[in-house]
Amino acid sequence: MKTITANRLTDGRVIYRTAEGEWTEELARAERLTDDAVAEARLAQAEAEPAIAVGPYLIEIEADAPGGQKWRREGIRLTGPTTGSTKVTNTSRKAA
Repeated sequence: MKTITANRLTDGRVIYRTAEGEWTEELARAERLTDDAVAEARLAQAEAEPAIAVGPYLIEIEADAPGGQKWRREGIRLTGPTTGSTKVTNTSRKAA
């Protein structure tokens, strides 16, 4: 089973294509595609929306989780960074 994912143009968030032709951040609401021809047609529709979604592509899914060979990559995209905060604090300055 497949679904379509991309990144939202405005903020880079991971989004998924719904059966209604909308975009959602919730994988559970993503359209489940079992027919390859239908999946390719839906992907072409998603690619025609560059003002909303950047780089749409098909991914394998199993139930409500990424599946297939790239399940780990898609899981990280879905849940966010794996290394913690990226905020850098400069603690070397002396108080005046």
